[in-house]
Amino acid sequence: MTEPPTSMIHTVYFWLDRQLTSAEVTNFVTGAKALGAAPTVQSFFGGGPADTKQRDVTDHSFDYSIHLHFASVADHEAYQVDPVHLKFVAEQAHKFATVKVYDSKA
Repeated sequence: MTEPPTSMIHTVYFWLDRQLTSAEVTNFVTGAKALGAAPTVQSFFGGGPADTKQRDVTDHSFDYSIHLHFASVADHEAYQVDPVHLKFVAEQAHKFATVKVYDSKA
C-alpha cells in the first residue's frame, strides 16, 4: 500500500541588499506576492518581521519571508520551474543579499 502524498510548506527568508531604494524594495514585495498566483500554490503568506519582543530565540534580522503551501512535493517541484517563479527569480535575485529556504512536511 502506498502512502498518500504529504503536503508541504516552502518557507523562504530574504535579507535584501542594503543599497536598495524604497521603490526597489516595494517592487520586490510586489514580485514576491505574485508567487502566490503560481498554479500549484495552495496558499501564500508573505511579510516582514513582526513587532514582537526580542528574545534569545527570536530572529528579526530578515527583511521579508514567504510561506507557500503545496499539496505535495511534486507540486513544489512543478512550482520551481513554473514561469511565475522563474520570472520572480530573474527579476528579483539581484536584490537578495542572503536567502534561506526551509521546507517542511505539513
